[in-house]
Formats: sequence, structure tokens, C-alpha cells
Amino acid sequence: MAKKNGNGNGKSIEESLWDSANKLRGSVEPAEYKHVVLGLIFLKFASDKFEEHRQKLIDDGKEKYIDMPDFYGMSNVFYLDEISRWSYIIKNSKQNDIALKIDTALHNIEKNNKALRGALPDNYFSRLGLDNTKLSSLLDTINDIDTIKDKQQDIVGRVYEYFLSKFALAEGKGKGEFYTPKSIVNLIAEMIEPYKGIIYDPACGSGGMFVQSIKFIESHHGNKREISIYGQEYTNTTYKLAKMNLAIRGIAGNLGEKAADTFHNDQHPDLKADYIMANPPFNQKDWRADNELNDDPRWRGYDVPPKSNANYGWILNMVSKLSENGMAGFVLANGALSGGGDEYKIRRKLIENNLVEAILILPQDMFYTTNISVTVWILNKNKKEQIKQVGDETRHYRNREKEVLFLDLRQIGEPFEKKFTQFSVDHISQIAKTFHAWQQVDKGYENTPEYCYSASFEEIEKKDFSLVPSKYIEFVNRDENIDFDDKMKALQTEFSDLLKAEEQSKKELLNVFKELGYEISLEP
Repeated sequence: MAKKNGNGNGKSIEESLWDSANKLRGSVEPAEYKHVVLGLIFLKFASDKFEEHRQKLIDDGKEKYIDMPDFYGMSNVFYLDEISRWSYIIKNSKQNDIALKIDTALHNIEKNNKALRGALPDNYFSRLGLDNTKLSSLLDTINDIDTIKDKQQDIVGRVYEYFLSKFALAEGKGKGEFYTPKSIVNLIAEMIEPYKGIIYDPACGSGGMFVQSIKFIESHHGNKREISIYGQEYTNTTYKLAKMNLAIRGIAGNLGEKAADTFHNDQHPDLKADYIMANPPFNQKDWRADNELNDDPRWRGYDVPPKSNANYGWILNMVSKLSENGMAGFVLANGALSGGGDEYKIRRKLIENNLVEAILILPQDMFYTTNISVTVWILNKNKKEQIKQVGDETRHYRNREKEVLFLDLRQIGEPFEKKFTQFSVDHISQIAKTFHAWQQVDKGYENTPEYCYSASFEEIEKKDFSLVPSKYIEFVNRDENIDFDDKMKALQTEFSDLLKAEEQSKKELLNVFKELGYEISLEP
């Protein structure tokens, strides 16, 4: 539930901030002003934390240490010199050089705090040439937010998530960050259950997978100190956002020395992760040249992923980084479920190697930048019978040798932002419960028409190693027993026939006019 900001207009903090951010339109593009707002939110939050800790040092009789950075760093608080503090920024908010003062504050915070190296914007506000009146108005709005008042509410993190989602909505298809909706990330976390160990995201974006992993641990009374975070991001501005996002929440993470391409400049070549959560770019074309990466060790034991589409490059990158008992949950376009050629060979090998555990088809309209239905893959390096402690629960897992659970979730979800779909908490609980019941001995799992089906290796082999759920799940109440691929091929044939018929009709019509003594050209 969005918390109200007490300004009397009934709007939440997030909504009021969004209104202020919209006032920047005309001065900067929407794709830019997210960096403005989130940079200022970070500055306010860092300052509130600093002032709180500074006062605590004074109250504890340690006033002589209040200007020593080490006495802040040991409590996971960023040290701020005087000109980096929010009070100084607000005091000078009406000055003509306020953009320069903000840049200086951010530069000094990064310089004085090793964890933030490479994270904060560099001379960003000065370069944008913002209208001073609009910037001052935005500063006033942010000044009204006490970012640390409610210890139970992650106010800054909540604002951060809200803004990333709103920016994704505002920027539209093909632009901006490819923000992964929170309910999808929550679903993956509930399924692979990252309680402790190493978490990796090879295309981490602004760090949403990591944040939700930590929230999962905290909500299940785990210890976030038992988690290590590794990630990589290609775009420099997004890399900075990710570092800020983690810093805001006090999460330590290794995102590599710099923003870099995961395929061509792997920042974690020797990593073995216990959990992988990812939403890599869909259907990347020409991600490598003909003679590039052919001998990459990440493909060892598999065919080389085709350069025409990176989907299986991402899959094999993740497979190569799974630990002996590692699990991965990631989002891909549906086309990866049934592609031919080298993709077919790799997919078949993944199934034969007993790695594929579950395939989930998601509803349409879950993403802000595309309306297509997409797939969640769950991979598991250890599908053997075992007794395992998961959180506070002791589980007896059954042997799932080369079995795959298929889930069709297209009829599940609730409306969100009018035209989008998301999973509710109850939906996520139901789906995860089905998955965990399927994994375990005598937990009452049953195949359910239009929802789930557990397929044996022999069944998958008969379907020529397709992972399209509709090939396995029974449909009784909807006209969806027709396989997607078969349906598309039938439509393709029908469309081709229609085009041929249209062409024939044109010829016949032209002949009629010709016989009447008229010449007609259909050329544009």
C-alpha cells in the first residue's frame, strides 16, 4: 500500500514525486530525468542517514569522531562533507549554480566512499542545463520526504522501484531500461528460494533481481549476510543505477570493475553461483561475429549458440556458472522453446543433461515495454532424491530424472496500471506451492488441465524436445488444445492462400476493364 505523504492532497510520496518529475518535461527528455530524480533521492537518503548517525555519535559521547569517515563506514553509512549534505543543497537551492553544487556533492560522496566508486553521475546536472526554477521545485518536493522515519518501510527503495516502473511505462516500447516487473522477480525468488550462497545476474539492469532476493530472505526470516551478490551490466548509466540501487539498501555487491558486455568481457569468468536470476535481452541479433567466441569455454559440451540470436548464449552462460547444486530462474522470449538448428541441439542437450526443471508461460501484458507472452525457465543442477533443509523446513525431494514441469499461467493475474497484468501475492504463493509440491515426495501434486503437467523424458523425446507447454498440458475448456506452432503454421498457410486469391482477383478485375477498353495501372 502506498504511504501517503501528509501533504493534504491524498497523494502518495511516489505520486507527488512523479508530478514534480513531470515538470522537468521540456527541459530534459523523460529518458534523462529518471537519472535526475533518482540521483537526488540518493543524495537525500544518504544525507538523512548521515545526519542520523552523526547525532547518534554525539549522543553517545563520541563527538570528537563526527568528522572521521571510518566511524560512518563501519555502520554502513556514507560519510558526507559539509557541501555534500542535503541541508547545504536546500540552503542554496535558489542559486543559479545549484546544478554545479549538486554535481560537486555527488562527486565528493563518491570520492569519500569506496563502495560508490563509479556509481554516481559525473557532472550530470551541469551538463543537462536544467531550468533552475523547475530543479528548485523538485528539490523542495524531495525535501519533504523523511527517507528514514519509518524503519519498517523501505521508503527510498519503494520510490526507486516506482520510478523505474513509471519510467519504463513512459518511455514505451524499445526505449529505456528493460525493467522486470516486481511480481515476476518475486515469483522466481519464491521458486528457487535463494536463502544463502552466491546470487548472480549476468544482465542485472538496475539491480531489481538482487533487491527482491534480499527481500525474499528478510520476509522468510533469513540472514542477508549469508548472501553474496555478483552481477554485470552492459550500459554505463544502468550500471551506475544498479550500484546506487544496492547502496541505497545497504546491499554489498560485486558488479565488476565497469559496465561491460557479458559475452565479450565477462567480469566473473570463474564464478560458480548457487542461484542465478536474470532477465537478459530478448532475441539479440548479431551479438557476435562469425569468428568470435566459437571456442568460448562457456559452450563446452554444447553446440555454439547461433550468432543470429543470443537467447541460447545467455542460457549457456548461466549454465556454465551454476554451482554443483545451483538453480537458475530467468525470463526468455517464447521462441527459445521450439527453435531449430543449433538451438534445437542445445535445448535437447540441456534436457538430456537433466538441467531443465520447469517451464512457465506467463500472461501477456506483464512487461511495460512489450505485450508479448514470455517464458520463465527454471534450471536445476541437482534434481536427485535428497533430504534438504530449506529455510526452517526439512524437505524430502524425489528423483526428477529428466522430468520437466510445465505451467501455463496465462489465465492467472490481476489488472495493474489499467492495461497491464501482474501476479498477486496469492498467485505467487499458489504457483510456488505447485512447483514445490511437484519436487517433493507425497506432497499431493497432480496434473491439472489448463494449468500444469509433469512430462517424462520419453514424452518430451516424442515431442522432438519441444518445451512448448501447450504440447503437454491438457486443455478442456478453452480452444487451446491446438499447439501454438501448428496454429501459426496453419495461419501462415491460410494467409498465403488469401494473398494468392487477392492477386488472382486483381488480375481478373484488370482483364474486365481491359475488355471494356480501359487500361488501369496498380503501380503506386
